[in-house]
Amino acid sequence: MKISVLGCGRWGSFIAWYLNRRGNEVTSWGPEGDPSYEVLKETGRNDYVTLDGHITLTCDLERAVRTAELIVISISSQGLRGFMQRIMQFPVQSKVFVLCMKGIETGTGKRLSEVLTESGIPPQNIAVWVGPGHIQSFVQGIPNCMVIDSENEQLKKRLVGEFKSDLIRFYYGDDLIGTEIGAAAKNVMGIAAGVLDVVCVPLKGPLMSRGAREVARLIKAMGGNELSAYGLAHLGDYETTLFSPYSHNRMYGEMLAKGQRFEKLAEGVATSKAMKLLGETYGVELPITEAVYNVCYEKGNDAERCKAEIARLFRRSTKAEMYE
Repeated sequence: MKISVLGCGRWGSFIAWYLNRRGNEVTSWGPEGDPSYEVLKETGRNDYVTLDGHITLTCDLERAVRTAELIVISISSQGLRGFMQRIMQFPVQSKVFVLCMKGIETGTGKRLSEVLTESGIPPQNIAVWVGPGHIQSFVQGIPNCMVIDSENEQLKKRLVGEFKSDLIRFYYGDDLIGTEIGAAAKNVMGIAAGVLDVVCVPLKGPLMSRGAREVARLIKAMGGNELSAYGLAHLGDYETTLFSPYSHNRMYGEMLAKGQRFEKLAEGVATSKAMKLLGETYGVELPITEAVYNVCYEKGNDAERCKAEIARLFRRSTKAEMYE
């Protein structure tokens, strides 16, 4: 299959590497001048993977989308709508799009598949690929499980059949709302976990339980299946995000609690803002999300704000554990 992977950061470069190993004809696109693209162009490798010589590397977006049967997008979630405006200049409505990215649009609270639909891509041509796994582990041959979801039953089954391997065991998702919200929300919990690594490590256990329950309430209010919060896209990804030294979101929270700056992309920052909007829109209480939002966006001493938010969570009125 002819596949173009748009975005050549750490996940984009891994996806190109992986799909090439699955026998596909892969094109890897990145914007000219972007450091991630330039490193791959000059050396054929980055800190994560070495690209096979059969992978076509290009900064020509038109070439990448016109030649592809299937388009994988792996970029910063907040740039997706603007990026789709560029892509829609070309005849792509009949092509399959796979989103290998996690986030929620901050200004609208839209899921990323909704952004594609609003851009003009039919829902039956859209799938999402999410779940646990760090590139550093995959390239060492350490396997993991992931999920592919879509409103199109035939599409997700075809993609799972074509993408599965001994390295990644795929499952069929059956709740696109829950899959997307759960995948995005786990990055918010990752920031909280990083804070707790500095302030109070034992609370990471309660974070896993209460965080998943919080996300389940939101998924249900949005019309999804609350059990999705306990699947691979959210709870299944906790080990990768809440405990791994490779997680950008966990590291962001750790450095925030230490009063230091984290210079790389942590999607959970923007996602906390988007989830706060969704909580207000659907009338769902999201205390952990709001705490993460507060420490990310309010000004003041970072370390002190982190401690103050934990104290505020403990002062909340007593609830039944599984309250709605």
